[in-house]
Amino acid sequence: MKWIPTKLLKHSFFLAVLLNSLPLFAQELANPFVTQNEPDARVTYHNPVIPGFYSDPSVCRVGNDYYLITSTFEYYPGVPVFHSNDLVNWEQIGHCIHRKEQLNKSLNIFAATIRYHEGTFYMITTSFGEPRGNFYVTATNPAGPWSDPVFIEVGGIDPDLFWDEDGRSYIISSEFKLYEIDLKTGKVLNEGKKVWHGTGGRYPEGPHIYKKDGYYYLMASEGGTEEAHHVTIARSNSIWGPYITNPANPILAHANAAAQGNPIQGVGHADMVQAHDGSFWLLFHGYRSISYPVHHLLGRETCLAPVTWPKNGWPVVNGNGTATEKMTCPTLPLQTKAEKPSKINFDTETLDLEWNYIQLPNSTNYSLTERPGYLRLKGDAQTISTQHSSTFIGKRLTDLNFTVSTQLEFNPNSTNEEAGIVLLNNGTHFNLMVSGEAEQRYLQVQLKFGSLTYKSEKTALKPGPVKLRIQGETSTYAFLYAQGDNDYREIEKVDSRYLSTETVGGFTGVYFGLYATGNGKVATAKADYDWVEYIGD
Repeated sequence: MKWIPTKLLKHSFFLAVLLNSLPLFAQELANPFVTQNEPDARVTYHNPVIPGFYSDPSVCRVGNDYYLITSTFEYYPGVPVFHSNDLVNWEQIGHCIHRKEQLNKSLNIFAATIRYHEGTFYMITTSFGEPRGNFYVTATNPAGPWSDPVFIEVGGIDPDLFWDEDGRSYIISSEFKLYEIDLKTGKVLNEGKKVWHGTGGRYPEGPHIYKKDGYYYLMASEGGTEEAHHVTIARSNSIWGPYITNPANPILAHANAAAQGNPIQGVGHADMVQAHDGSFWLLFHGYRSISYPVHHLLGRETCLAPVTWPKNGWPVVNGNGTATEKMTCPTLPLQTKAEKPSKINFDTETLDLEWNYIQLPNSTNYSLTERPGYLRLKGDAQTISTQHSSTFIGKRLTDLNFTVSTQLEFNPNSTNEEAGIVLLNNGTHFNLMVSGEAEQRYLQVQLKFGSLTYKSEKTALKPGPVKLRIQGETSTYAFLYAQGDNDYREIEKVDSRYLSTETVGGFTGVYFGLYATGNGKVATAKADYDWVEYIGD
């Protein structure tokens, strides 16, 4: 055995002790508020369960079937209806606002609630368009048709419906004033009573009443629909209150140490449902941030988390009041969800339910039959706006990394006429557009910020169709084109955060769409789209 200095032996001993103690030190240094990773845990589903701008979810159950709706603001048809048998895989089956006669002036639909009672589905929401106010519509089939709206004299936003065991029906909104209502006539039966003040968070919204174990529970969201968004709850022995606040509020929040670094932020506006196996679940929205400071592009997306709700106790969301992208909790038996084709060839007489217009469309400006196999758009005098019906049809972006492409045949007759592909959020839009005149067409990227407009250099086009492409890579949007058999060529790239909600405001998310406009005049040239393809990550 070789001779080892005594000092070195001492140092080696202490080094060994230190190395053996590192796991203990690591545990002490770990954030005690954060659920520790379980690398071997099996991922059972991913959040968001409905990606893209599907905010303010509300859910109800009928037997083994679940129905969910979300906000739509200026987009038509309004208030999409989804169906699921497992709360994870959702399929859109219709819209609650699907006829122009329902709201025939302008659209701005805020958060809605869906409920089922004695064979009838009810959707109640707030209109900030014209007509304005709180209203509800009904249907015997959630896929539609839905009735004309019944407007009610209730203030606040985000109204909720609740039926008690004696058959009486009640409405409560963001003002936390409770009303009894006759739903056959829409007549409010009392002046309303303030039953709760919330916990002090700003901009309370999305209240819902539930009854369990003899208690009435009143759940709402507070803090504004940004990073401080959170869900709180109170309860009472009487529906009229007083409601006592849960001492463990908030029951869902990500503006804390437990969710620091979580890619999903701004969680809130939740609704609760008891599944057919007795388990409880929370549907809520949150957004996926792309940078720090926070910028989000896709809007507030529908997420899912399990709830533990002991008898006579308070509900606990996912153990510590947070949720993650990769969830490892048990689920209902998962159903297979059919994948939709990435490419649409416009060879049908109607488009699927995911396509939307801005405001109520002029149907004469859209055709799938005038030129079979093409979507034909006719440019109106209006340009793209949140307030007016313009010739635009689009879908929500559902991925931070994506490629959307189309092929366009368009020969403008004057310089005011344009058509192309666009990214849009709250009236701000980035266009890859074809314009010019019949003798010479050109391609250009236009970035429109309110009264400010940036246009790239003009790129001359050859005769014939042109392929247009927008490629998103989380932090950037690239605009490309190709003709014939040539490869795609990039002509502009921009930071994606300029289309984020933090930049442009509002409550929506980014859409991609196809459009045409005459910029102040009705266009005479037709824009024919051969196909469109969306590939996400």
